[in-house]
Amino acid sequence: MKELYSTTMINTGGRSGTSYAEDQSLSLKIAPPGSKLDNVTNPEQLFAAGYSACFNSALALIKRQKKIDNSSTIKVTVRLMEQATFDYVLAVDIEGHIEGLALEEAQQLLELTHTVCPYSKATMGNINVTIKAI
Repeated sequence: MKELYSTTMINTGGRSGTSYAEDQSLSLKIAPPGSKLDNVTNPEQLFAAGYSACFNSALALIKRQKKIDNSSTIKVTVRLMEQATFDYVLAVDIEGHIEGLALEEAQQLLELTHTVCPYSKATMGNINVTIKAI
């Protein structure tokens, strides 16, 4: 297997702290979900941002292979769920829109993308992921 990229983030303070890149290219203030503080994020937002970008890039690869040039938008919602006391899991909803395609065709492309996207591969069988063309 050939490594294409590697990155490292470091966190101090958990959900009430800071996460920063080892190379100092990025630093983020972290707060619990629902925090009213300015200029903060949380792990769920970061996961949703990464997943949506990765999924849309994987979709672009699929569209290129199928010679489809239509633009696409991917919306990822990450939900933090409590199954039982001190037992937390994530759930993900992916909504995708491909300009000019019928919903059925877009749904097929999104489901194919789910088999290619590295984030989807990492979560498959681990968390509930729904995919819907809009």
